[in-house]
Amino acid sequence: MSFLHNPLLLAFLHIVLVSFNAWAKVELTMHDSVEVYLGDSAQIPCRYSFTDTNQKPSFIQWFVRSTGNSSRTRIFYGDGEQDMADVNTDYSGRIQMMSDQQGSQLTIQNVQLSDEREFFCQVNGLAAGSAEGKTHLRVFATPDAPVIEGVLTGISVTSEFLSKVASCEVRNGFPKPNITWYRNSMELISAPRYVNPLILVTRESSGFYSVHSTLEYKVVKEDKDAHFFCEVSFLVPGAIRRVESNSINITVHYPTTMVELWKESPQGLVKEGDTVKLRCQGDGNPPPSFIFNREQEPDIDLESIGDMLILSRVSRKDNGIYQCRPLDSNNDVKGEVQLTVHYLNPAVVTPQDSEVMFKGEDLTATCNTLSSLKTMTVWYKDGKVVGEGNTLHLQDATYETSGEYICEVSVPSLPALHTSGSVHIIVQGGPQMMGVTQEVQLEEAAGRMVNLSCEAQGFPLPSISWNIIGSQNWHEVMSKASAHMTHSVVSVKVTSHIRAVCNASSDMGTEVKTFSITPIPMVTSPATFSPAEGSGIIIVVIILSLLLLAILGSVLYFLHKKGKIACGRSGKQEITKEKTTKDDIVVEVKNNTKNEEAVLLKAVSGDQRGSNEQSKSPTLTTEGGLAHPVKEADGVIKLD
Repeated sequence: MSFLHNPLLLAFLHIVLVSFNAWAKVELTMHDSVEVYLGDSAQIPCRYSFTDTNQKPSFIQWFVRSTGNSSRTRIFYGDGEQDMADVNTDYSGRIQMMSDQQGSQLTIQNVQLSDEREFFCQVNGLAAGSAEGKTHLRVFATPDAPVIEGVLTGISVTSEFLSKVASCEVRNGFPKPNITWYRNSMELISAPRYVNPLILVTRESSGFYSVHSTLEYKVVKEDKDAHFFCEVSFLVPGAIRRVESNSINITVHYPTTMVELWKESPQGLVKEGDTVKLRCQGDGNPPPSFIFNREQEPDIDLESIGDMLILSRVSRKDNGIYQCRPLDSNNDVKGEVQLTVHYLNPAVVTPQDSEVMFKGEDLTATCNTLSSLKTMTVWYKDGKVVGEGNTLHLQDATYETSGEYICEVSVPSLPALHTSGSVHIIVQGGPQMMGVTQEVQLEEAAGRMVNLSCEAQGFPLPSISWNIIGSQNWHEVMSKASAHMTHSVVSVKVTSHIRAVCNASSDMGTEVKTFSITPIPMVTSPATFSPAEGSGIIIVVIILSLLLLAILGSVLYFLHKKGKIACGRSGKQEITKEKTTKDDIVVEVKNNTKNEEAVLLKAVSGDQRGSNEQSKSPTLTTEGGLAHPVKEADGVIKLD
């Protein structure tokens, strides 16, 4: 693409392309402007189309021109085969171009303030001619938060000229931010003899704008409670944003005509024991000195510090109306405030301290107190809520009812005001075994040790004793007691049938729990024989024997039906190769299943029987053929 660098060749191509405009035409569209934040990437699209749908652009070039400058500089070009950025420009290494059939897009990375320029897209379509469009790239930088400073000295309302009230500064914005002044959320508009904001705009060497504004204002008495602040408005992509500064209050000097007294601390309601600060302020400034007193005692001056009266550890006796008067005015100018000290007396619980009740009885406990505010009472036991209100009803008492009950009284409107009281409930009754089963049946291997546990509760605290029948080898391994519970564990060796009785007794009665232990004989097996393995071998041998007998019987029956074998019933016959008749063949099978299984078992374990035991297993005698099996009364099976 070196020919693109030759101006004469480009001019020649332009003349050639113009001569073909009658046959084809290129149309190009671009945005008027693209907005982007400083440091972000900007995408500038260039969309084009040809009247001849098969036409494609020959090459695309991008140019840039600074605002107010007629000359422009090429920064990128491409011909569809390769895209290249021009070297030694402000955009070398920061731009990329992506193209498709509908257009091209120029991407500028890390946008700078100096990039706020006009960017031109030029498309050359040979026979379709060329077209060009431009987009203005706008860059935005969010300024720092505004900083406001008020005048520290007092401002007199008697001054004939406008007084400086505050200054506001915002730095490092682009484009130039604007500053607007407000008084109590109301905009201050420039007006002769009342409002005059002075604006100073500075362009930093970095390219950012800094704006400084000074508010000159005619102060009046009502401005003593007014709040002034400045608002900074600045442009961002597609919108306008506003940021407010902190608000300030100015000191206004004016004659004293009214005095105000208020409670400075604590905030909210006052309770007994708080330290209360009452501050007195007149509408005159500089403030005069004040004297304080109670309306009930107007002739007694209270000790104060300047314009503040401090009341330490107040009580309900400090309730009343407090007044302050400036020393530089008559007695008609004064301030008043009503002080109300709230209180909550200690809780009184009935019954007091502790109460003993019998199992199954009912009890009602009360928790009362005196307060200046509405209270809320909650009862707790072991950290859990068990009741609400000043009355607690305990019905059908059980041993679980025993314990400490705490009533906590609080004031919802003043959470710091609270008190509490407690009562300890003791439920008296005979021993009660823990658990649902009082007779426990156990089976355990003989010779092993068994732990038996017994828990009982009651008041007075029961004691536990054991009576064990059937074993002399036992001992207690654990014994402990708490306020209402006794726990004992014994270890017993199982030698025979054992009956163990747990006795829980106290002055209120006795309760027992029995354990019956049945010993299980311990079964041992020879180490040389595996029951699982031996049983498997026996089953396989029996199945194979039955299958062989079934097959043999079927064959003999089949031959008998064909007439090829004759069966006799007179006794045993030997099977020979000689030809015989039907009456000469006798087959006898003796069924002795138990002996057969015994032989198999002994064969597995290696124990061989004698010849006498082997003769008891079933035998089969045939001569010259097969016979049909027939079962007789003595368990002997003969083949007929």
